[in-house]
Amino acid sequence: MRKKIVAGNWKMNKTLPEAKQLIQELLSKVNTENKVEVYIAPSFVNLPEAVEQTKNSDIKVAAQNMHFEDSGAYTGEVSADMLKAIGVDKVILGHSERRAYFNETDEMLQKKAHKAYEKQMMNIFCVGEKLEDRQAGKHFEVVKSQLENALFSLPMQAYKNIVIAYEPVWAIGTGETASPEQAQEMHKFIRETLAKKYGRDLADNVRILYGGSVKPGNAKEIFSQPDVDGGLIGGASLDADSFNAIIEAAKN
Repeated sequence: MRKKIVAGNWKMNKTLPEAKQLIQELLSKVNTENKVEVYIAPSFVNLPEAVEQTKNSDIKVAAQNMHFEDSGAYTGEVSADMLKAIGVDKVILGHSERRAYFNETDEMLQKKAHKAYEKQMMNIFCVGEKLEDRQAGKHFEVVKSQLENALFSLPMQAYKNIVIAYEPVWAIGTGETASPEQAQEMHKFIRETLAKKYGRDLADNVRILYGGSVKPGNAKEIFSQPDVDGGLIGGASLDADSFNAIIEAAKN
C-alpha cells in the first residue's frame, strides 16, 4: 500500500514573517494520523526557519530546486550539500515553470536527478505536457520522453527516493483541472512506462502525485483514483485551511 503524499509548493510567495505565520497555522491544524506524508517547499531564504519550526512535527520541508554541481561559479544557485547542511533532504526537480521560464532541459534535469541520487535526496520529479501537446495527441509521447531522458539512466535503487509528479501544464494556475479520469489515465501510463523499464515490482511502489489545480473541492475524487498517490499543490497550499482540507482528503 503506497502512502499518499501531499506536498505544498509555495513558489515565489511568502516573506519570512508570512512563512512563519503560515507554518504556525499548519502546525495547529495538520494531523496526518500517520496516513499521509506532508511536505512544504518554501523559498530558499525561508528554508532554515521552516526546518526549525517543523522539527518533531508531521510536516517535512523540501526545496523547490537545486543545482547539479557541488560548488562553483554559479551565481544565485544552491547545491545539494547546502540544502542537506540545513536539514533539507527533499527537492522538487523539473517543475514546468523551471522548464519554461529558466530553460531547464532534459539533459540538465538528468544531471540534477543523478546528483539527488548521489546525495541521497528525495527527488520529487515533475513531468507534464503543454496544452498544444495534448491537443495534438502527443501527451503520452511527451511525458514518456521526459521520463526516459531524465530518469532512465538511473539504477533501480535510485527509485527508493524518487516520487513522480504529473502536472499537466495547461492545468497549472489556470483554474482548469484534468478530470479524475484524465489524471488516472496518465498516472497509469507513467506506471506502465516504469514497469517496462524497471519491472512491475518497482513500478508498483513508486508514488505518482497529481499537480494541476488541486483544491479542497476536487481533491478527494482525484486522490481516489487507483494510480494517484497524492498531490503536488500550488496555490491552495498558501492557505492553511485549504491545504489542511486537501491533506484530510488524502487520508481517506
